[in-house]
Amino acid sequence: MSEPASSFPVEIQPMEKEATSVSRPQPTAPAATPRLNALRGARTAPELTESERQELRAELHGALQRCPWFTIGVMAPTATAAIEALRRCEQALGWPALAADGPSGAAIEGAVFLKGNQRSGTFLIRQEDGLGVGVLISGQNSEQPELADTWGPLPLDLL
Repeated sequence: MSEPASSFPVEIQPMEKEATSVSRPQPTAPAATPRLNALRGARTAPELTESERQELRAELHGALQRCPWFTIGVMAPTATAAIEALRRCEQALGWPALAADGPSGAAIEGAVFLKGNQRSGTFLIRQEDGLGVGVLISGQNSEQPELADTWGPLPLDLL
């Protein structure tokens, strides 16, 4: 079975190792995240081949290591799809499960936006038309704010 054609915003190429010099200072900024950066500004998550998914997951896991806590936004066609994407992320990343802060979204019809916050331990979900589809993860780092970033939109089932 062949892999689906990619609609990833940039062609994914294997990463080349950069030569380093002893006299050159090592960067303190986040490691290169070209695949994640290619998603910036996208309205909706791209369809990815399995190899692109693996590369994007690896890059995301590296980026997540720099932040002690996270917020998550899920743009989904239904509340059920949004909560399922949240639970997949929590399980895959070892995050504690967030609790609904208010209605769980079961009564909401149509597209939704879910916002979760590890600091509060809760998520909110609201009906929201006109959004794309995907997961946005924001890494938070108050001790080194230059390491904080937002990644996505990622496919709902990436993790």
